[in-house]
Amino acid sequence: MNELALYLVDWGPRLFAAASLTLVLTAAGFCGAFLLGFALEAMRTSRSARLRDFVSCYVWVLRAIPLLIVLYMLYFVLPGIGLTLSPFLAGTLGLVLVHGAYLAEVLRAGMQTVEQGQWEAARALGLSRLLCLRLVVIPQAVRRMSGPLIIALISVLKDSSVCALIGVNELTLTARAIMSESFMPLHVFLFAGLFYLALGWPASLLARAVERRMNSLQDRQPQGLRPYRRPARLAELAR
Repeated sequence: MNELALYLVDWGPRLFAAASLTLVLTAAGFCGAFLLGFALEAMRTSRSARLRDFVSCYVWVLRAIPLLIVLYMLYFVLPGIGLTLSPFLAGTLGLVLVHGAYLAEVLRAGMQTVEQGQWEAARALGLSRLLCLRLVVIPQAVRRMSGPLIIALISVLKDSSVCALIGVNELTLTARAIMSESFMPLHVFLFAGLFYLALGWPASLLARAVERRMNSLQDRQPQGLRPYRRPARLAELAR
């Protein structure tokens, strides 16, 4: 135990600095991915068939390509056409592009839980489609998909370790450097795993708490209240 404490004192400052960079990378990647996912979902609900086809193709392609391939293309291929990105910027952009496709699907599933009557009421008030999304649909959908969004944040945290392969000095790359110096892979990666656990475990607990909270709110809903459903006759006339 004393030996492990000495190792932690020796490696701790470097691992803490790397963990801070990992948090910054995760936060930037998740925020950018959420904004991209929102933009993709806004285009998917537009009246333009080309925009809808573009979103479908983008989501299908980016969900099929591994994150590492996207990072390599950003970091090694783009300099060939005169666009050079720093490792941190390439890593952040790769996380945004890949996880934006996943979050677009999360947002789509969340917005499908919003009753059609909410859309119709907002449009009856004269709101545009974009304002309907921003002011009416998205606030309700985000509350209902808080748990999946937190899980997506944890996925971004874990995928940030792949950025070590393009030189981002985050937790995994720092652990590899310390391992190369000390030749003690078990101890080094044990500490690195504990750091990842300390970063991700609170988020997983928060996701469970949010899920329990949403379930309790749903159970408390009065039985007399029912979501608006358009009558079948009106649905036939609208066609």
